[in-house]
Amino acid sequence: MVLSCYRGGMDGEISNIKKWIILYPIYINSKKTIAEGRRISTSKACENPTCAEIGDCCSHLKLPFAIEISHAYPRDFMQQGRVRVLLKNEDGTFSNPAISSRKQLMLRIAELVPRHPGRTKKQEPAAASTLGAVPSKSGRGGKKKR
Repeated sequence: MVLSCYRGGMDGEISNIKKWIILYPIYINSKKTIAEGRRISTSKACENPTCAEIGDCCSHLKLPFAIEISHAYPRDFMQQGRVRVLLKNEDGTFSNPAISSRKQLMLRIAELVPRHPGRTKKQEPAAASTLGAVPSKSGRGGKKKR
């Protein structure tokens, strides 16, 4: 198991990482169907989330998480990456009292991903470049005469 990122509280938590819940990005992807693996409604889901965005949302929610890049989603092996999140500590208390279930976590992450800084920056230059688009081809088209 390859961990690319870990942010958590105590050092003892890393040994029990197998007990953390697993979130695949496909669970909150609005472009997927329920049969393909989506677990929340399309109205609440977000478009094409990544593991890095989910990890950033977990750190925003102050939840310990680990991104595992080398693991694929079992139903679709082309979907690489998953995120492990610690919801409950060993003593039974919640890491974040506002989030007490896996479903609540998926809904909160799906709310936060569209507002992710990397996602909003990507959309601005694309919109600006299409506004001032001028055809680069000049002259008459057609077959050249010899």
